Amino acid sequence: MSYNVNEKGYYGEFGGAFIPEMLYPNVEELRQNYLKITAEPEFQAEFDALLKEYVGRPTPLYFAKRLSEQYNTKIYLKREDLCHTGAHKVNNTIGQILLAKRLGKKRIIAETGAGQHGVATATVCALMGLECIVYMGEIDIKRQAPNVARMKMLGAEVRPALSGSKTLKDATNEAIRDWINNPVDTYYIIGSVVGPHPYPDMVARFQSVISKEIKEQLLEKEGRENPDYVIACVGGGSNAAGAYYHFLDNEDVTIIAVEAAGLGVDSGESAATSALGKVGVIHGSKTLLMQTTDGQITEPYSISAGLDYPGVGPMHANLFATGRAQFISITDDQAMQWGLKLSKMEGLIPAIESAHAFAVLDEMKFKPEDIVVINLSGRGDKDLNTYIDYFKL
Repeated sequence: MSYNVNEKGYYGEFGGAFIPEMLYPNVEELRQNYLKITAEPEFQAEFDALLKEYVGRPTPLYFAKRLSEQYNTKIYLKREDLCHTGAHKVNNTIGQILLAKRLGKKRIIAETGAGQHGVATATVCALMGLECIVYMGEIDIKRQAPNVARMKMLGAEVRPALSGSKTLKDATNEAIRDWINNPVDTYYIIGSVVGPHPYPDMVARFQSVISKEIKEQLLEKEGRENPDYVIACVGGGSNAAGAYYHFLDNEDVTIIAVEAAGLGVDSGESAATSALGKVGVIHGSKTLLMQTTDGQITEPYSISAGLDYPGVGPMHANLFATGRAQFISITDDQAMQWGLKLSKMEGLIPAIESAHAFAVLDEMKFKPEDIVVINLSGRGDKDLNTYIDYFKL
């Protein structure tokens, strides 16, 4: 079977476009054009040139010597933390801004949790000279202050979301509301593999450069294209979708998705959608989401703003439901300890989101000959205040 999207916009039973009528023209315009436009040689050339010269791709596949020795296996880190803006998010915003320009859109809106996608969107809007409005939960604005400052320096307007838990899902709600009110001139750059079709597929395609490079780099380093394991953290799941993309249909590659357990899966303060979620619709897509028995969305919690989402992208929901991916939940405490450990062992301070992925090394046993690739999706600059408060640094 294939784990990619079908022509109706579904991954197995998940996906689709559950949208208000007002949004139908926008989403339909995108659906009809995204594959055609992105396949144009001119688009490809511009996208590839910007990834190379502006983002700094290809990012290295780094052999983590000390980690490998401690865990007696071969551990490689895909260094998305070295992308311009500090995370993988910019791969997708470059692709979508080029698409928006070709569709004749003049005003760009986005949602952001940890602020990385907001910064990446503000960056490409500055690059292309387009108006940029970023919606961000009021709580996230406080805990990710450096990223808010960066967005403003880049010329974006940051609008607080004041409803609900005042985090990522509420910022997404506000962005969708804006899009309904401004359907003609506005393009909505979604930052993860969530939302109505074609967004999950489109974002995954733009991020798939990650797994494409992993294959090329492993061939060079190990004489084989495919690792035994690919590990990534999953909130909405764009870094994971990019890291898994070219391995989805190769069952020899074990896919591991790491979710945020917060204070513990059963603590009531968690964002572990696979463990707690049921099928439902959120932000225009049928997927797994955390909800009460009467279908109200449960407020998620994670110390990392980027994993603080009550659902998961439909690609990941399908990977979970079919058993193609193994899902592991990691607590705040485990992730924070790994943030410190990776810093001290490899000289790499990871984003707290990415730190979750490393905790799998303590949960699983790998063979000495295994090749394990961990997606280091972002760097920890944006999280220094959280690290400082947590470790009393």
